[in-house]
Amino acid sequence: MAQVDPGFWAGKRVLLTGHTGFKGAWAAIWLSRMGAKVTGLALDPDQEPSLFDLAGVSDVVDSRIADLRDPAAVEAVLGETRFDLVLHLAAQPIVRTAIEDPVGTFATNIMGTAHLLQALRAQPALQAVLVVTSDKVYANAETGRAFAEGDALGGKDPYSASKAAAEIVTASFARSYFDKAGVPVATARGGNVIGGGDFSRDRLVADIVRAARGQEQVVLRHPEATRPWQHVLDCVAGYLVHAQALATRPDAPRQLNFGPRAGGPEVTVGELATLGCEALGAQPWRHEPDPNSLEARSLAIDATLARQALGFESRLDAPDAVALTMDWYRRQADGEDARSLCVEQIEGYVARP
Repeated sequence: MAQVDPGFWAGKRVLLTGHTGFKGAWAAIWLSRMGAKVTGLALDPDQEPSLFDLAGVSDVVDSRIADLRDPAAVEAVLGETRFDLVLHLAAQPIVRTAIEDPVGTFATNIMGTAHLLQALRAQPALQAVLVVTSDKVYANAETGRAFAEGDALGGKDPYSASKAAAEIVTASFARSYFDKAGVPVATARGGNVIGGGDFSRDRLVADIVRAARGQEQVVLRHPEATRPWQHVLDCVAGYLVHAQALATRPDAPRQLNFGPRAGGPEVTVGELATLGCEALGAQPWRHEPDPNSLEARSLAIDATLARQALGFESRLDAPDAVALTMDWYRRQADGEDARSLCVEQIEGYVARP
């Protein structure tokens, strides 16, 4: 099976957008451990506490606080350094926030991506660009069928629409500019990610952790909903392996799904919440329906192409992912250092057969 290659990343100049976010912080720590020279570009953390602050991510990357919605600010950061590889993770990632502020979400997820790609056109040493979108980019008719890369894009809520539009923007820049320059530009569509250090609003695991620490009940809107749950290390590993392939293989796919292993158990929101509450000793969750919710009840993605084209497959099933996640939160609450916990789990993941 394909592995993240430390030798590939050692010494690489990497632009990582979204390094102040949950997945971005894990990616920054992993890349820095492999010897990559990482420049982060993002807004200040939007959660309190944040993994970025708890793990001291600014100590291991060149952290630049800038707004992707401001093209001049983006160009100023990119004009200072030549980059070999770009991982674009920065986004407004919360579905309910997008419903409350659709225009702001479109500005970040669509125009922010366009501003970044436009500025990257002036980079002379680029080897590859990977734009991270979402499993929610597909037109979802709620049939329960797992979506494959060739399925139609869509989005009935603002977040999903913004990510589908980012796919189209990325493909247009690739065909119009980067293909001609010999720079592969691709998108990665990750599943619902869980892991230690996520304290975002309206994220299931973060809600469970807050409820447990406050000795309260977590409230679920759609306990029957299914999602392609994936540990953050599986997802970030997929991104890194995809970027490696883009930089070294002309046949690397330009769109890839990253999700749970094929044939793994389908886990509902309620089932995952039960596992999490039990692991943290929290009160059982309760159901409060939201009749106005636009969130999909059924969502699954087919990660077969990642296995066939890259030899990459997730290593952790949902129960293992929950156990690893809750172990991180328990130990961090008991006073262990957040970055050390991340490094320990990264090293343990790499060592898994």
